[in-house]
Amino acid sequence: MKIIKNALLVCFLLASSYVAQAQSIDSNKSVVDFKITGGGIFTVKGTFTGMQGDFNFDSSAIENSSFDICIDSKTLNTKNEKRDTHLHSADFFDVEKYPTICYKSASVSKTSDGYQTTGDMTIHGVTKTVTIPFTFKNNTFKGELEINRFDYKIGEDYGTMRVGETAKVTITCKVN
Repeated sequence: MKIIKNALLVCFLLASSYVAQAQSIDSNKSVVDFKITGGGIFTVKGTFTGMQGDFNFDSSAIENSSFDICIDSKTLNTKNEKRDTHLHSADFFDVEKYPTICYKSASVSKTSDGYQTTGDMTIHGVTKTVTIPFTFKNNTFKGELEINRFDYKIGEDYGTMRVGETAKVTITCKVN
């Protein structure tokens, strides 16, 4: 009987430690912001929302942390309806064919400035390995990286005179 009680206690402790690591994403407060030059003289700012997936971060056991998160590509918004319609089209993001932009971590580690995660980013049907430096404070993941749109075959027919080559991306993921 004592063995069964001890086994149940161990199972309970293991289950509760797993639950403590898994956080749910607050989609209403999570956003991906981007900036890219337009026409070589101005900056276009925009957002993606609709973030969801598996967010598991444990600063005391980094090796158990992982991310498998997607955003809804149809939520792309630059506050210019004509431009957004064009960005949604097959010329750029082709949101009907590629409805999500996803990231799946392979590793998460501590750095001198916070943390970093390395994994696969899939945009427009193309998967590349990227590293995202990030901080985690007040249940908020904040990471920044640069993405070359040509690496993901986005807007290949539009040279860098009309649309910049590299977008600066800021990921803000609020978890509960």
